[in-house]
Formats: sequence, C-alpha cells, structure tokens
Amino acid sequence: MSKIFFTADQHFGDTNIIKLAKRPFKSVDEMNEIMIQRWNEKISNEDHAYHLGDITKSYASSKLLEILNQLQGKIYLIKGNHDTFNEDCKIRFEWIKHYHELKLPDPNSVNNKLIILMLYPMMTWRGKHSFSFHLYGHSHGRAPTFKKRLAIDVGVDCHNFYPISYEDVIDIMNEKI
Repeated sequence: MSKIFFTADQHFGDTNIIKLAKRPFKSVDEMNEIMIQRWNEKISNEDHAYHLGDITKSYASSKLLEILNQLQGKIYLIKGNHDTFNEDCKIRFEWIKHYHELKLPDPNSVNNKLIILMLYPMMTWRGKHSFSFHLYGHSHGRAPTFKKRLAIDVGVDCHNFYPISYEDVIDIMNEKI
C-alpha cells in the first residue's frame, strides 16, 4: 500500500544554504548525498511525495534531473521561488502547481482531511477554523507564530533532512489540538 509524504527546501546544489540554514554538512555533495539517501529510506517507488518547493536553486537542469532520477516515488511539485528549470526536469513530476488543496482520509473522522499545500506559510487558509491543515516550507523552521496553529513546516531543516509522512503530520497536529 502506498504512503503519502511531504517535504520542502532541499535546495540541492546550493552551497549558500549550508551556511544560511546552519546545515551540518561539510560540502554540497555531502548534503545532496545525505538528502537523497534519507528521501529513499522513507519513500518507495509506490509512494506519493508532495514537494512544497525549493528543490534547487543552483543546478543546471541536467544535474537536477540526475538527482531527481535518484529519488523514489511519484513526486508532485508545489513550485517554490527557486524552482526554475527546463522541460527536461518537468517530466519527473506528476504535476507542477503553485498551490494545491489535497483531501486525504482522516483517521480521526469519517470525513476527509483538507490539507492546504503551499511553499509560503499563510496566516489564514481555507478551512482553518474547520481543522484543515496547512503544510508549508520556505521558512526553514523560523516561523514561530505557527506553533499553535494547525500548520507545519515540512521543510527538511525541521525534520532531520527527511520527508515527513502523513501519519507523522497527523500525530504532530493532534498534539496541537
């Protein structure tokens, strides 16, 4: 049975992000290798991965495609502010959007859970007062005003450079309610 995962902000190939986000890597090659390994530890080829943006900033499309082809799973991209690449890379994604509303089975209800996906953290979102979730990236764990909201930064800097499963999202949100 396939699983669903969320992630953001890998910034493959970006040497500046190591310093800016205080990542514990000695080089961009080490960072890329570890993030590819951790992605594939969690995500199988049958799984669905919603990437909420900023896969890369620095790589030419040929190098990015080489990395994308190493990542397992069906990848859906919510485009980030650094995600500019040519058609060669676009074929690796199931689709590319700027915003997406996802409905998934809610283990705590007979209804589906509405999940709002966007790179940028939002102060309010559709269904916020009806317990919908907002998943985002971009802030690299520096959006403290979101601690008590049903919103979570799914970026790699917040999750030890791993994607986060839908089950983990549910657990984290249940602690906030």
